[in-house]
Formats: sequence, C-alpha cells, structure tokens
Amino acid sequence: MTLALSILALGFLIIVHEAGHYFVARWCGMRVERFSIGFGPGLLKHRSKRSGTVFQIAPIPFGGFVEIRGMNIAEEVEPDDAQAYPNRPAWQRFVTIFAGPATNYLAAVVLALLLYNCHGVDKPTPRIHVAQVLADSDAVGKLKENDYILKVDDQPLIADQEPSLVTRVADKKGKPLKLTIRRDGKELEVTITPRPSKDEKGNQVYRLGVAYSPVEPTDVGVLEATRHAIEYPVRQTRMILAGLYDIITGVEKPDPGGPVRIVEEFQKAFDEGFVRGIRLLMLLSVYLGLFNLLPLPALDGGRLVFLGYELVTRRRANQKIETMVHMVGIMLLGIVMILVTLNDFKII
Repeated sequence: MTLALSILALGFLIIVHEAGHYFVARWCGMRVERFSIGFGPGLLKHRSKRSGTVFQIAPIPFGGFVEIRGMNIAEEVEPDDAQAYPNRPAWQRFVTIFAGPATNYLAAVVLALLLYNCHGVDKPTPRIHVAQVLADSDAVGKLKENDYILKVDDQPLIADQEPSLVTRVADKKGKPLKLTIRRDGKELEVTITPRPSKDEKGNQVYRLGVAYSPVEPTDVGVLEATRHAIEYPVRQTRMILAGLYDIITGVEKPDPGGPVRIVEEFQKAFDEGFVRGIRLLMLLSVYLGLFNLLPLPALDGGRLVFLGYELVTRRRANQKIETMVHMVGIMLLGIVMILVTLNDFKII
C-alpha cells in the first residue's frame, strides 16, 4: 500500500508540473501535441478527440513533458501557424513556461492548506510529543505517533526541564519504565524496556526507541491555516536556497537522488504515517518548482532567461545560440540523471 502511495506521489509531482504548462498553453491558443508522464515511447496512449493531444505514460520515470507545436528544437514551423509556440506573443510563451514551476508552488500551498485545516499547524509544546516509534524497540505496539508522554514512573515530565526523558532512561540502566501517556484524549499507562546501544564514542547507552518532537499539531482557524499555507513555500524556498549555498561553498555535502530514491523516501514517510507522506509531498513540490526555475539550460528557468531578454529588449535572442544552449543543456541533464539513477541503485 505504501509503495503504491509512493508511486502515486511521484506521479502527482510530475502531473502537476506538466499540467501547468498544458493548461496555460491551451489558454494561450497553442497546440499541445503530447502530454507525457515519463520519457521514451508511450506504453499507454489516449488521443483527446477535443484537443487532439496524445496523453501517454512512458517507461523512463525521469519526469515528463508537454510537447507544444513548434517548441521542439529541430522542428520547422510555418510562419502563419497561429497555434505554434514560436508564433505566439512573448508574454504568452513566458507564462506558459513559468506555469510549470508556479503550479508546483500552488500545489504545495493547496496541500498545506488541507493539512493544516485537517491536522493542525505545528506549534512549540512543553510536552513530549512522540513523532516516530523506531523499529526493533520495545516501544513498538505500545507507543504511537502523536502520543504525549506525561509522566515517567509517576513523575511529571516536561520538555527542556531536568530530569529529561533521556536522563531518566539512562538512570534506569535498562530496567523497565512505566510511562503515563495521553492518546486521543485518554490517559494510558505502558511499560517499556529501553534497549542497549552504543553512542558515537562507543559507550554503553540505553534508548527508549522513540523520536519526539518539540512541536505538536494545534487546531487553528481557517484564516490562520491559510496564512501558514501561503507562507509555507516561501519558508521552504529560503531553507532550500540556504542549503544550496552551503553545498556550493563546501559547508555541506550534496546528497543527490533520482526517481528511485524519491520513491524510497516516500515509502519511508508513508510507513511512518499518512501525514508524514503529505509533508514530504509538500516539500518536494517546492523543490521541483524551485529547481525548474534555476537559470540553467534545458530547464524552465533557462528558457525564461531568453524570454525575459526578449520581453525587455523587444527582440528575440539569436535562434542558433539559444538552440545550441538548450541542446547542450539537455545532453548534460541527461548525463546527470543517468548518474543519479546509477547512484540510486548503488552502482556508483
């Protein structure tokens, strides 16, 4: 079930992005020849009688594409073909390209709005909020995500106050602890035996087997949920750009991942809970939108650079130069995707 959800989540990211290009291109009067999920020959195809667009699923899951008439680098276009991409006004070509990343950002806002209204907004809490129960621990089946640990051996427990949960687990030296928890508004008692482990220095330690969070989901009104949802992609964009800067400057090491890695991460998230899966989907929607806005050849951002030049100067960039730049970009992007996929399979 979680594998199916993971594949659907990856498909959602691709479909949302390409749907942005598709609907805006149609709105601008362009002919869309093909809407593909994946690359390569179509395995499943359907031609729309109304628009003539071929919708297909292809075998190479590196993403997808919308084939607009006249947008192919090597395609010849009749100068009087009003439905061809090159013959439309510059602002229409600009918004058509921009629509893909923009739709990813919009999807992140919509998902956040649904999550915040149904699940609540995370806010700081003085209580120990269980965020994850780790496998192979005695806590499995006894504690659940979103439980609150109120007491340890009948002594109240408050986050950031000593003795902390870590201290109390260590003091028991592997002996069972009685935890008073709140679950779904009811107080329960469970007994958990910490498991022995080694810290970074090789010393003997004991772990309860849970990861807890300093925040908890809090019910808010529709207006506050909307505000948080609109702010979400802005906050995440700043964090992603800060992380990218750290990678460029050598502070952090890059951790690339392709379709296989994405599905694996989705599966881990959905295994931990549906909410975690939706949070990852929100985050990757922002990642995909931002990545495509980078001013690199073959990406939407690279095309927007040339279109921006045309809008400012009111004359088109040299067609041969633009074609060459995009061709080189496509080749480099293909090589990168192959290397990333090989890395996913641990081949390199």
